[in-house]
Amino acid sequence: MRIEDIRQRMQALGAKPVHIQRVLRLWSQALPQEGGKRRPEDFLPLEVREAMPALLADIHQLARIRSEHPGEDGSARLLVELADGQTVESVLLPRDGLCVSSQVGCAVGCVFCMTGKEGLLRQVGSAEIVAQVALARTRRKVSKVVFMGMGEPSHNLDNVLEAIELLGTIGNIGHKNLVFSTVGDPRAFDRLQSLEPGRVRPALALSLHTTKADLRAQLLPRAPRMSPEELVERAEVYARATGYPVQYQWTLIEGVNDNVDEIEGIVRLLKGKYALMNMIPYNTVDELDFKRPSWERAAEIARTLHRRGILTKLRHSAGQDVDGGCGQLRARHAHADGARPPQVRRVRWIDTPKPSAGPDNSNTN
Repeated sequence: MRIEDIRQRMQALGAKPVHIQRVLRLWSQALPQEGGKRRPEDFLPLEVREAMPALLADIHQLARIRSEHPGEDGSARLLVELADGQTVESVLLPRDGLCVSSQVGCAVGCVFCMTGKEGLLRQVGSAEIVAQVALARTRRKVSKVVFMGMGEPSHNLDNVLEAIELLGTIGNIGHKNLVFSTVGDPRAFDRLQSLEPGRVRPALALSLHTTKADLRAQLLPRAPRMSPEELVERAEVYARATGYPVQYQWTLIEGVNDNVDEIEGIVRLLKGKYALMNMIPYNTVDELDFKRPSWERAAEIARTLHRRGILTKLRHSAGQDVDGGCGQLRARHAHADGARPPQVRRVRWIDTPKPSAGPDNSNTN
C-alpha cells in the first residue's frame, strides 16, 4: 500500500485535504486519532468517521511485530510482518534512531549481506515504510530514520521518496535526520538532485566499502558500474546543494578492505570533500566466510584517517549480539519455518595486500 492509496480512499469518502493530513499526521507519529484539542466528531465528516475503524484496521495491519530482539547496546532488532505475510527488518537504534527496510530482499547481491541471498521478492510500499516508523514509535521516541535496512532504496525510488516527504513534514522528522542510503545509482543521484525547492531533501549515505573498482564489482556484483571516483563526484554535488555532508559507509572486513592501500585510497578520494566516513566493523554471519577485524585494528584505521584529514567515526555495529547484520533475523526465522536456506555463493578474491599489524605510519604526515 502506498500513502497515495490512503489519500484516495479517504477522498472517496468525502475527506478534505485537511482531514487526510490530520489522519496521516497522527498515524505517522503514533498518536491516537481521538487525541488533540479537537475531537474527531467535531472535525471529520460523518462518512469518514464511520469508515475510520475499517481504515485504521487496514493501516495497522501494514506492519506488525512478529518478534523483537533487544541488544545489549540499547538497540532492538524487529522482525516486522507485512499485511501479505512477508517480513522485513527494522532496527531501533541508540539515540532515538530507526533503520527501516525499503524492499523485501534485495537485487544488489552484496556478497557479505544476508538480505541479497534470496534476491528481490517485492517492493515495500510507501505506506508500509511509514508503518515501520509508526510501529517503532509505539515503543520509543524516533527522531531519525535511516533507509539502511533490507533493500536498495534507489531501486524503489517512488515509494521511498514518498515516505521521506511525509516523514519530513507531518511525520515530524528533521530533513537532515532522514538518511537515504544507496550503493550508488545514477537514477538516485538524478532524482535527488532534481527535487524541487521546498520539498524534503534527505541526507545522503553512500555505501562505498572499497576504493577499488574491481574489488567493488566483486563485493557488490549487481550494483551499477560506477567507479568510486564517479560515485564520490556525484555525491559531492548533492552534498554541496543540500548543505549535508555525505555519509560514506564502509563495512570493515578483515583481509578484504582493511589494508594500507584502502587507507591511501580513502584519503585520495575524500580529502577536501564534504564528507563523513562511517567505518563499521562487519557483523559476523555464520553462513558467510567473512570476518570482523579486531576493534583495535579498526580503531587504528579510524585514527589514521582522522590524522590524514578525513573526518571518520568508528561505529559499533548495532545488535551484534542479536543477529544484527541485515537480513540475518529474517533468514533465521525463514529457516525455522522450514524454508530452504539461501544459497551462499563463494567468492574468489582478487589479489589484495594482507592487513598489516597497523597502518604505515611513515605515510601519515
